[in-house]
Amino acid sequence: MTQEIDVQTLQDWLTRKKPVTVLDIRQPEDRQQWWIPGSWHVDAYRSLKEGSPAALLGTSLPPDQPVVTVCGSGRVSLTAAETLAEKRGIHALSLRGGMKAWSMAWNTASRSFGAVEVTQVRRTGKGCLSYLIRSGPDAAVIDPSVEPEVYVSLAKNSGANIRYVLDTHVHADHLSRARRLAAMCGADLVLPRQDRVRYPHSSVAEGDRLALGATSIEVLSTPGHTAEGVTYLIAGAAIFSGDTLFLSGVGRPDLHAGGTEAERARQLFRSLARLASLGRDLMVFPGHTSEPVPFDGEVLTASIGEVVRRLGDWLASEEAFVSRILARIPPTPPNYVAISQLNERGEWPETDPTDLEAGANRCAVS
Repeated sequence: MTQEIDVQTLQDWLTRKKPVTVLDIRQPEDRQQWWIPGSWHVDAYRSLKEGSPAALLGTSLPPDQPVVTVCGSGRVSLTAAETLAEKRGIHALSLRGGMKAWSMAWNTASRSFGAVEVTQVRRTGKGCLSYLIRSGPDAAVIDPSVEPEVYVSLAKNSGANIRYVLDTHVHADHLSRARRLAAMCGADLVLPRQDRVRYPHSSVAEGDRLALGATSIEVLSTPGHTAEGVTYLIAGAAIFSGDTLFLSGVGRPDLHAGGTEAERARQLFRSLARLASLGRDLMVFPGHTSEPVPFDGEVLTASIGEVVRRLGDWLASEEAFVSRILARIPPTPPNYVAISQLNERGEWPETDPTDLEAGANRCAVS
């Protein structure tokens, strides 16, 4: 019987740089939406479904290392693994649950500035970026999107206790783990001031500061993507911008009620102009990335000056910005209404959330 490999094991292999070939057998249009970093691709899905293994039999693969076959949900990849094992004698494993299950995979990278250490937790299977920020014995987590145990373990390994768990806004593309994490470690649950969330938490607004070890977290109001959106400025050196500002794009203004899309786009322009004025050397740590994150240990960040350069003339004119962003809004994320409502109620689904959260990240306009 052909063996399967689970997401955690493959994640560990990639983290440890274990020799392995990840073979994506999906159709090209499916692979374009999201893929596993470093994976090979052969368009074999249709032929395998039709009972013809020819596409795999002629594929050149590295010798002397296992091959992990991948499809959307882990069924046709089983046929691919069986074909490679039986016809070519290759040690082949099928990724259990396929790309749907892979949406929960993550890796980390770290960077320090002054007395502050930032660990970027990258949900590579979804594009969500969250952060463990440590200063001395205190730590804060921003926008947690993987299981709470991950952050607790990272904090313990760094010798810190999680004092705050913060969200930058009410998320629409993934379930926030903030409430569960705060309850697990006894931290203060901190959200931007708004009237959407219906469970106990501490609220922060423009100008508020939270002490964290030898530094502080300053709250900047940056509406546009959502009305309540904030950016966290830490140690006067880095901003954690949630879905307001990305490394080569900006947040979309169309997923939440309140005013027209054009009005929210104007708010977003003014928020971006404010961030751009903070200083070109401040580092930007965004809440999402539009591509799968490699297991390379390289932090995804850039200076405000570099991000503004990448945006080009986006911030030159408010009118031009509004017209441009409204013309480039990507397809609506699947299940965003259900996800938003669960995040507003602070509820966790009774069933596996994999299907609910499945799909590529679509928070950015670029």
